[in-house]
Amino acid sequence: MNSPEIQSLALPHVAKLHAYTPGLQPTESGWTKLNTNECPYPPSPKVAEAIRREVGEAGASLRLYPNPNSGPLRAAIASHHGLAPENVCVGNGSDDILNLLMRCFCRPDRSAGFMLPSYSLYPVLVGVQDGASAVIPFDRSMRLPVDEMVASGSRVFFLTSPNAPTGVAFTNAEIETILSRLAGVLVVDEAYAPFARESAVSLLASHPRLVVVRTFSKAYALAGIRVGYALAHPDVIGLLDRVRDSYNVSRLSQVAALAALGDTTYYHDVVSRVCATRDRYLKIFAEAGWFTYPSQANFIFTEPRNAKGEAGPEVAKSAYDFLCGRKVLVRHFPSHALTAPFLRISVGTDDEMLVLWHTLQSWQKNA
Repeated sequence: MNSPEIQSLALPHVAKLHAYTPGLQPTESGWTKLNTNECPYPPSPKVAEAIRREVGEAGASLRLYPNPNSGPLRAAIASHHGLAPENVCVGNGSDDILNLLMRCFCRPDRSAGFMLPSYSLYPVLVGVQDGASAVIPFDRSMRLPVDEMVASGSRVFFLTSPNAPTGVAFTNAEIETILSRLAGVLVVDEAYAPFARESAVSLLASHPRLVVVRTFSKAYALAGIRVGYALAHPDVIGLLDRVRDSYNVSRLSQVAALAALGDTTYYHDVVSRVCATRDRYLKIFAEAGWFTYPSQANFIFTEPRNAKGEAGPEVAKSAYDFLCGRKVLVRHFPSHALTAPFLRISVGTDDEMLVLWHTLQSWQKNA
């Protein structure tokens, strides 16, 4: 039961906030879970080994605080990307990094810009700051409206590439065009970049207002460990460190990420397997006559058609409900005109994708 007294004590903008809505996380077994873009494969075996070593038999290390700025992990990430440690800030997942960026650059008179549709956490983080938003819509072509982005006057602009939920990636040439005209900081949120053909990391050396954000959740299969990071000019990293929470990344998270980063053979194999499965199902959906965006992520955004060849929001909802009723989870985003006719399907194992496809075929026959 809500307490009016407590509600009245809260800051007005907090009382009006709507929290981020994550994908369903079923607790019982038997689900084919393709709704939250998690890696379908476990992390490198070296991760569990590193955690066991860190904990030890008695768990004595857990009484000690972690490295306050994730120093060894910063150095390893910097080396991995050909940068210096002062170009790296590590966070409690990439969401933590996005929140730090909002703390630094967003307030009521300094807007944060982002595209729509895009990562739905951005407006939540703006709301937490009681900040201003500049929301620039995509149309179905998913072409970047550079003029509108520049005209927004945003102090910080968040661009997810590859985009969520469509999977469409933007080229470095397009990103450089934005950087040449945008007056503020451009944050390229590369949560899904390991599955893409290009990364903006190579642009950092010549663009001090560029920030690239990465995560260990997807390709490294560490969503439950919560590690992400920013790559940027040292001046930007210095700002993030000023507003970063103390000891923001746990001991076990740091050693897990270090172990995952060090097993490059395992990492490349996982990425290759996910991309191969993704590309196979992009072809299957295309052959079925379903419009599907050319994904460079670890998910597929497709517009289902029923047996009559009809598409649209009601058809997508019908397919979603049919799948859910048979314990196959995907995502449906009905609140936006561009996304409502589509389903977003995380790439699973080959067996999981076969279950998905057979269930969709059954839906077409029975809907």
